[in-house]
Amino acid sequence: MYQYFNGLVIREGTEGVPAEKVEALFEDAGWARDTPNWQKEKFTLIFKNSTWAFTVWDKEDMIAMVRVISDQVMAATIMDLIVRSDHRGKGIGQKLVALCLQKLPHGDWFAHTSANNFPFYEKCGLEVKNSAEKGTCAYFGYIQARLDGHRK
Repeated sequence: MYQYFNGLVIREGTEGVPAEKVEALFEDAGWARDTPNWQKEKFTLIFKNSTWAFTVWDKEDMIAMVRVISDQVMAATIMDLIVRSDHRGKGIGQKLVALCLQKLPHGDWFAHTSANNFPFYEKCGLEVKNSAEKGTCAYFGYIQARLDGHRK
């Protein structure tokens, strides 16, 4: 499926997303750097193993993406939402969240994000709750990977 948004093309789908384009967005966001060659396939696999995904294209350049993991009935989590730094502030991120919410309009949605992104998600209609009150638990594998010497 294709949609047009302010002169950009939004593609829906989890197949055929070029790993090098995803890696470039991760690097721009500060989420990756110096990825070893043997790990680069993860940038394709994360899409193949996601439930839904949207990518935003300016001609041949992928300038934004979002991927979602869901049971497709009751709950969904936005895992990665990235808008390239030179395209931020143009409503692209909000459009991607809106497209996601349309996929499961009556389900419970969560965003895997850091606190500095809470105001953005509130603008998109998500509610930020005190996680201590709600009993949310988290395990971050990257912390263990650093302790084990696998990540910088």
